Amino acid sequence: MEEEELCPCRPLLDRLGDRWSALTLSLLGEGPAYFGELERRMSPVSRKVLTQTLRGLERDGLVLRTVEQSPVVRVSYALSELGASLTGPLLAIRRWTDRHQPSVDAARSAYDAARPSPGVTALRERAAAGRATSVA
Repeated sequence: MEEEELCPCRPLLDRLGDRWSALTLSLLGEGPAYFGELERRMSPVSRKVLTQTLRGLERDGLVLRTVEQSPVVRVSYALSELGASLTGPLLAIRRWTDRHQPSVDAARSAYDAARPSPGVTALRERAAAGRATSVA
């Protein structure tokens, strides 16, 4: 059975959880922006990745793209009504992160400082080495 059949919301959750989409939506939540402005504010995102992110968000109906015809063609992006409905949930995640970042940092430090238990691969290699030694 296909993953999308098991969880039809998975592609959208993948989009919202990727590295750049939430940041893009948050910035556009402050108001429309031109591509170059988004690129500067989202550094070190590459032009290619930002383009892919914006296209995906536009495809999902979260972002509107407007081409402005003037002596220099400019493209601006804004949240659609659907995209704007994500502003609250994204803000809640940001507030949670701001409030709990010290606890997450402490947990990471404790985890990194503890002697990590060997992974499954290491355990299998040890077991195989033990069997090879006992056979010889």
